[in-house]
Amino acid sequence: MTNDPSVAHDHALHHDHDHDHDHDHDPPAAPDDQHSPATGPVADASARIARPNDAAAVGRVQAAVWRAAYGEVLPQEVVDQFEPASFARIWRDSLKNPPSPRHVLLVACAGEQIVGFVAVGPSTDRDATETSGEVLALGVHPEALRSGHGSRLLNAAVDTLRGKGFSSMAVWLLARDEQARAFLTAAGLSPDSAYRDRVIDADGTIVREVRLTADLARE
Repeated sequence: MTNDPSVAHDHALHHDHDHDHDHDHDPPAAPDDQHSPATGPVADASARIARPNDAAAVGRVQAAVWRAAYGEVLPQEVVDQFEPASFARIWRDSLKNPPSPRHVLLVACAGEQIVGFVAVGPSTDRDATETSGEVLALGVHPEALRSGHGSRLLNAAVDTLRGKGFSSMAVWLLARDEQARAFLTAAGLSPDSAYRDRVIDADGTIVREVRLTADLARE
């Protein structure tokens, strides 16, 4: 999500919990590799469009990323639900039957191993237009950090959104996640004052997310 921000800031960004609790100041407003992620210097690093048989690998990466990122933020019963098989099932279904032709999942690879992912598509914010795109989720496996994968995925996301006809990009992230914010602002995104509160468990626990945006129009 680059003063090679992925050197220190490859992070999970997601907003997949149900039960939005929007406020008035909101803008008129989520893959099969059996190997462990590579660590250390990475040769043949790349990013590509995901295939249905990538679902298990993406599920494993997402579970590891979400647990690391949200283990101290979300209730334990929510974190316990971050299971590779559950994520993989959702990705497999989405890859076989995308929500729209403008939804795309990309993966970061170290050689043949999938070590990260980014999902992009149309923004569903209430102030979105037909050309408003969004990074719906992004993550790099904790064991594959500091190798440029986050920057590579973000750049691929920008190119993909432009190719799908989007002229802007939005990312929602936890308000308390200063490292992810630094990562994104270094890449050229900036906060636009929009925020939203999400109810993330049956007890009514709320987490706040803020929105960063970027203009994708070419000069």
